[in-house]
Amino acid sequence: MLKQKYSVIVTPLLMSALMVTIMTATVTLINTGMTEGFLERWGKAYLISWPIAFSIIFLFGKRVHALSQKICSK
Repeated sequence: MLKQKYSVIVTPLLMSALMVTIMTATVTLINTGMTEGFLERWGKAYLISWPIAFSIIFLFGKRVHALSQKICSK
């Protein structure tokens, strides 16, 4: 197991991987259908999208969490 200090990297990594897997599969399926080459198209979309999602979650995750705490504190 990793030390707790690595959670600042592991959390956005896992969150972005899950989000991108579901979203790219859904959008690829809707746009092109389950036809030949689906896995290749999905994989390409995943490889493009995951670094973007990870970066956004890593950079803005704490700010979004703080904002949600403010919104939900009443």
